[in-house]
Amino acid sequence: MALIKDRKRAHEPWLLLKPAADGVAPPVPPSGDIIVSLALWRSAREALLARAGRLGLWLASDQDPADIAGDLQHFDLIAVDFPRFTNGRGYSVGRLLRERYGWRGELRAIGDIQRDQLFYLARCGFDAFNLRDSEDVEVALAAFDDFSESYQASVDQPVPLFRRRAVAQPDS
Repeated sequence: MALIKDRKRAHEPWLLLKPAADGVAPPVPPSGDIIVSLALWRSAREALLARAGRLGLWLASDQDPADIAGDLQHFDLIAVDFPRFTNGRGYSVGRLLRERYGWRGELRAIGDIQRDQLFYLARCGFDAFNLRDSEDVEVALAAFDDFSESYQASVDQPVPLFRRRAVAQPDS
């Protein structure tokens, strides 16, 4: 899986600890940068906080970011899982984390992430993307320039186009 961060190819320093198909959590290494599930965070919070290395959390697209709002200071990264290309709930999770809960750390899209989503994910506040294996990173990077202008307000452009135009061309 290739990683794009801050609109360029990046090295992956994080280990994603996903539960097995039967729901059993993988062993937690004693050190290093890890991304854990919400369930693992809830069950092993103190042990995770005591270990050496940075801590990230991944949320499923159907998990409410309100559940971790009081714990955001413990994380260096939050990853939102997009289980299928057609599942757009993660976009809302990203916006809520940025706009409602003030998350300023790395916000990463993981799962079935394709080139066609990158522009829109960035508009919702995502700044890192784990592309699925079939995606070409260089081709995917061009997605950030697919559109020269956006009409609606968003995380990356909080002022809508009609207001930006009004400031640029005030009435005479």
